[in-house]
Amino acid sequence: MIQGVQIELISADRLTNLTTMEKIRTILDSVMLGNIVVLEHGLTPDEQSMLVEVTMREIRPGGFSGIEMETYPGKEAESGGVFGRLFKGKKPRQGRMTVIGPAGQLKMLKIERDRLVAWASLTSGG
Repeated sequence: MIQGVQIELISADRLTNLTTMEKIRTILDSVMLGNIVVLEHGLTPDEQSMLVEVTMREIRPGGFSGIEMETYPGKEAESGGVFGRLFKGKKPRQGRMTVIGPAGQLKMLKIERDRLVAWASLTSGG
């Protein structure tokens, strides 16, 4: 039997038509099974906040201990200059890619502008 950590790569296309809660359940259900989830396009700040909020409700002593999450910073939203900012407002910044995994199993070792380096263990606690 192969031992290791399952990594689930989720395309932007798969998440595009899901509601915020459907995205969160998709991610959290996979992480609760011990998987590492990599999103092609990250979540908006509101979606990240909602993911953290729902995660906090799922934490159980001796069971699920939460998530570790890191996102490449998104590029500035297109503003179209002064008039664009005045009339369109700013779009929520969305990360370029997000890595999410079980707390205690996923540890971010290096976070740079264009690179994330992570370490994953087979069991919680390292």
